[in-house]
Amino acid sequence: MNQISIVAENTESTVVASYKPVRSADSNYQSEAELEKAFIKQLEDQAYEYLPIHSEDDLIQNLRHQLEKLNEITFSDNEWRRFFSDKIANKNYGIEQKSYIIQEDYVQVLKKDDGKDKNIRLIDKKDIHNNTLQVINQYVEDRGKHDNRYDVTILVNGLPLVHVELKRRGVPLKEAFNQIIRYNRDSFWAGSGLYEYIQIFVISNGTETKYYSNTTRDAHVKEAGSGHARSVKQTSNSFDFTSYWADADNRTILDLTDFTQTFFSKHTILRILTRYCVFTSENLLLVMRPYQIVATERIIDRIKSAYMRKIYGHREAGGYIWHTTGSGKTLTSFKTARLASTLSFIDKVLFVVDRKDLDYQTMKEYDRFEKGAANSNTSTSILEKQLLDKNARIIITTIQKLSSLIRKNQKFPAYDQQVVFIFDECHRSQFGDMHMAIIKKFKSYYLFGFTGTPIFGINAMAASNASAKNDPADKTPQLITTTAQVFGDRLHTYTIVDAISDGNVLPFHVAYVRTIRQKKEIADGDKKVWDIEKQGALESPERISNVTQYILDSFRQKCKVNKFYSFSRISNINEVAKAQSGSSSAAGIKENRVAARLSGFNSIFAVSSISMAKRYYSEFKKQQENRPEAQWLKVALIYSYGVNGDDNDDISGLPDDENSDDTRLLSAADRDFLDAAIADYNGIFHTSYDTSSAKFQNYYKDVSLRMKNREIDILIVVNMFLTGFDATTLNTLWVDKDLRMHGLIQAYSRTNRILNSIKTYGNIICFRNLEKATNDAIALFGDKDAKGIVLMRTYDEYYNGYTDSRGERHRGYAALVDELLKIYPIGERILSEKAQKKFIWLWGAILKLRNILSAFDRFQQDSLLTERDVQDYCSIYNTLHEKWRSEEHEKEDINDDVEFEMELISNIEVNIDYILNLVSKYHDAHTSDRQVEIKNDIERAIGASPKMRSKKDLIEDFIASLTPQSNVGLDWNAFVHERIRTELDNLINDEKLKPEPAKRFVNDCFHEGYVETSGTAVAGILPPMPRFQKGGNRDQKKQDVIDRLRGFFNRFYDICPEGIDEGGIQEMQAPSAKPV
Repeated sequence: MNQISIVAENTESTVVASYKPVRSADSNYQSEAELEKAFIKQLEDQAYEYLPIHSEDDLIQNLRHQLEKLNEITFSDNEWRRFFSDKIANKNYGIEQKSYIIQEDYVQVLKKDDGKDKNIRLIDKKDIHNNTLQVINQYVEDRGKHDNRYDVTILVNGLPLVHVELKRRGVPLKEAFNQIIRYNRDSFWAGSGLYEYIQIFVISNGTETKYYSNTTRDAHVKEAGSGHARSVKQTSNSFDFTSYWADADNRTILDLTDFTQTFFSKHTILRILTRYCVFTSENLLLVMRPYQIVATERIIDRIKSAYMRKIYGHREAGGYIWHTTGSGKTLTSFKTARLASTLSFIDKVLFVVDRKDLDYQTMKEYDRFEKGAANSNTSTSILEKQLLDKNARIIITTIQKLSSLIRKNQKFPAYDQQVVFIFDECHRSQFGDMHMAIIKKFKSYYLFGFTGTPIFGINAMAASNASAKNDPADKTPQLITTTAQVFGDRLHTYTIVDAISDGNVLPFHVAYVRTIRQKKEIADGDKKVWDIEKQGALESPERISNVTQYILDSFRQKCKVNKFYSFSRISNINEVAKAQSGSSSAAGIKENRVAARLSGFNSIFAVSSISMAKRYYSEFKKQQENRPEAQWLKVALIYSYGVNGDDNDDISGLPDDENSDDTRLLSAADRDFLDAAIADYNGIFHTSYDTSSAKFQNYYKDVSLRMKNREIDILIVVNMFLTGFDATTLNTLWVDKDLRMHGLIQAYSRTNRILNSIKTYGNIICFRNLEKATNDAIALFGDKDAKGIVLMRTYDEYYNGYTDSRGERHRGYAALVDELLKIYPIGERILSEKAQKKFIWLWGAILKLRNILSAFDRFQQDSLLTERDVQDYCSIYNTLHEKWRSEEHEKEDINDDVEFEMELISNIEVNIDYILNLVSKYHDAHTSDRQVEIKNDIERAIGASPKMRSKKDLIEDFIASLTPQSNVGLDWNAFVHERIRTELDNLINDEKLKPEPAKRFVNDCFHEGYVETSGTAVAGILPPMPRFQKGGNRDQKKQDVIDRLRGFFNRFYDICPEGIDEGGIQEMQAPSAKPV
């Protein structure tokens, strides 16, 4: 019997406080069918109703019955037909629209036969136990691209809202994820599209179980398909974004039996669906993780308890949440604020952030919760109006505005109201003063804080903060207020160790580059002299030159510039950055995104002072001028007034925050230099910023957006951007400043956001000896044994192998390559299915290790494989991928134990410029032997690249068309133009599409960067076809056309992104025919 201990203060907690799994006594082999049968039996024991439904007619009939029961109504046949076709199975609705209905618009209006309106609830969110849970299995969908049979589906009031895909024990869990991708591609949309209502997916192989939202799956399909999309989302949705379930102590619950007893308890799954999903302004559904749910519920419980005990207005009425940086604190605090605002006795919820954190994206999210709640205007008048407005329950404001309001108003009605304060990033130094102001003015407050790096006693000692600023001679040690002293009890903890173990953030790879040597055996009396010498050495022109050269030389390697991936970029940054200022609502700003193929990541260079920032920026300019222009990096500089212009030697590690829009107090020289650097920036990005107040605010926001867009290569900072800034494309932090404790973890954590399988760690390159500081910070904010989890292993361990803490041996790169070369020599066919499976696993493991080892300087000489070897093995791998994923190999028993690392393999690919450079060499070759050699190189390059394979016939036909007079670049341009015309005309004729609408549609696809399949766009190009005529399957015809359009798009988009216009091909720039 599994032992569950529920949280004492709330018997209805969604997440169990402590869960102790008990291993099953059954040790026999369990097939997938047996696993499914046991799972369904357990659900029945937990009061789910099992239904033998296997067809859509039965599913729709049950849906009608359940909605009638929930709403206490009996539909007439006409009413049901109208309601079902218009409100539930509307052909214009896709996954995002259906998610919006379940999350936000779950009460639909029925037009009754008598003309009256009747509200119909699809789900009851007020009393969740009014909802009916049913389970079906082996549901058959035979109207899609391929026939599919789904494993287990949970129906809520008849709608499929949770789907479970199972694999037998021992099969990689990712195969279940891949199976759902195939379902989405082939059949979820088919028929009435009811399976597009699924909100949560669960995947399990019995021993390991995870869950994720529908838009995680949907976005992954879109990105993987590179055009298989209704719309483009950021490329951070993939298998890496699936989540484990856990108890309140962050112990993961893996086994399907344990997962079912906790996650699938009726109370828990209904609370998750109705309370702990967030549908964002980006139309993404986020399902909260267990630690986020626990934190939210403990704050709400504390508010209720404090109100009942009448202890509001005291520290005991609050508390703080310690959730590590990057774990989703903002989402948790959003949900907490929203739920607190629904409590009947609460008048206001104030969510307080630092001004520089109230950026465009944050305002959009807040504005989604409560229209007009978020505003970046610096005036306090709007805040005053919001506090006086009885209907404004949630108010998002800044520390600066709240401080100003309290100073201006000795008396104010809100001071006497029940007010919940939620402070984001509550470790910031400003919160000490703000805390004092709040407890003096507000009578009935509840004070809560979120932080990734709390201030403890051990990191709270510092030189005087207040008096030393006023009196530099006063060096009396004082104690900074700890987080607990300000906010009260710690209500929940989720450390960096927990987050890395769960795969929610990445570990760090820290490299220490020695730039000066310390003198040995320094006597105590000589320490001050050494400190002076050390400071001089750190600031010496020679050292600055060497560090700059090192960064320029190693940037491509550290930031993986030779790796490629798909990403969704903002295309109107100038407009967005400027629109963030002022009083206009963030929701009114349209953020235009386009699909882009990026190479590598970007970086931040943190330096010790404004003086050093200026010197480094000048040195980068100087050294880049002596390099070929093609190698120039985009380097930006930003700093503003802060009290810590130079390194502060206090032991707290709490850097004083720079004010993101205050340049007035900069010296004339510092401001003039920054103006010149911004002028350089304006020249690169065609902007018009400077250091004046309003324009500098916009510059700050523009830099932030371009960092997130991966348009800046290196951003030089002093303290700005080292806390609270998130950019998934940022993977490297260069450090030439002393970091400690809180400041160190915050700075390092800028690099560890998950993006894709290429970005496997945060890269830290220290030009000072921060090893002890790093270990101390990890011990404080993780635990004493955390180093092995938080930091990547050494080069030798990855290269030669290692034994982990559980005693499991992991083979190294050298051993794997040795096995590869012995068993699978290039040139020999891999015939048996068993040998093919082993090769797929072996090359995938080697690719993963190459991706990690590429960050180490030593690997270039220790690679063991030539670039040609890599291309040849990738070609074999791609061939097997095509074979095993073809229609005749779709059977699950074949694919069960085969997992392809296609995101890594795609990074080896070459682009069309590289191919054309080889073609140019082939054309210019003077001997047949040389031509044969180059042609083999071309075939090898095409074979190694998944994207180039679809263009193989194009390239071969182009080579065959060359004459001695040909100009490769220009002739390729004309050749591609003609092929696009011909193939598009053939597609239109074959499918009998409307010619002009079809060309406009394709042109729009090329401009947007994806194939739009929702709405009426595709329907508008189809030939006339009776919807209900026998044999006239319009849905199937539409899907066939979409598939052909996607194939056409994928074949030509990356070699002709400009696309077509109604009169033919738009003009393109000829490729450079130079290697990349």
